[in-house]
Amino acid sequence: MTNVTFANEFILLGFSEFHGPKNVFYATLLLMYLLSVTGHTLIIVVAFMEPMLHTPMYFFLISFSVAEICSTTAEIPKMLANAFSGKSSICFACCMTQGFIIFTMGSVEFITLTLMSFDRYVAICKPLQYRTIMTNELCFYLTLLSWVGGFVIIFSQSIVLWTYPYCGHNVIDHFFCDVGPVLQLACTDTTLMELVGLIYGATFMWGSLGFSLLSYIYIIATIIRIPTSTGRSKAFFTCASHLTVITIFYTADMFMYLKPSTHGNTKVNKVVSLVRTSFIPMLNPFIYTIRNKDFKTAVWKAVRRKMFF
Repeated sequence: MTNVTFANEFILLGFSEFHGPKNVFYATLLLMYLLSVTGHTLIIVVAFMEPMLHTPMYFFLISFSVAEICSTTAEIPKMLANAFSGKSSICFACCMTQGFIIFTMGSVEFITLTLMSFDRYVAICKPLQYRTIMTNELCFYLTLLSWVGGFVIIFSQSIVLWTYPYCGHNVIDHFFCDVGPVLQLACTDTTLMELVGLIYGATFMWGSLGFSLLSYIYIIATIIRIPTSTGRSKAFFTCASHLTVITIFYTADMFMYLKPSTHGNTKVNKVVSLVRTSFIPMLNPFIYTIRNKDFKTAVWKAVRRKMFF
């Protein structure tokens, strides 16, 4: 190890194997990114402005939207900047920071989705106790827990990743600093790190998914007992958007990360990662708002207020 040159920057290959019209491809990604940021920002602004949306569900949704914006902004702009400038390098510290932000925000999103499941459980299964259980103080501490928990879960692994020696080959076959392609460049045995990461990921994902599924088992059991079809439909649509997001999130992330980090088809992982970081974040604001009468009413009130002033 005394005569090797340690890497101080990495090369991101991105979608070098893509032979179609690249300008159209990256322009589409830019549009999806802008739609995603705009949609989540709209949710944050309207939820803050309108008192009718000052509810626990929208408080958690604001936290979720902030995490989504941070995650996509850590990935997509750098990829697009490299693509349009013709450069593909990223400094070592930038790479490690990018990976840390992306995985921390992902952890925050998973915890927040679980909290939203709990909120729906209380709202449907214990409606008379909802206001006494889901207090502003409890919502604040639960949201704080999601951010601190996401940071702590990823920080310990990121420190180990940061201290590994990286020498010689510095080409990452990905469009961002994903943990698997980065570990492949380490000049040391990463088996233990991969095992610990797999255990962390499996425990965290299956644990949060288990809590969400348990909440929805009770929710479905309660909905079935509602005597009127109108009441059942209303209760179902209250949870439909959140259940859709949970299904998409866990399916994509479990496919990518519930296996050893350096294993798997790189091309398939890049496509799934792109869907997870571009298409799904663009879709989420529409899923949460397009069928939500309260949110649409709040938007029109905000628009009319702005036009009046």
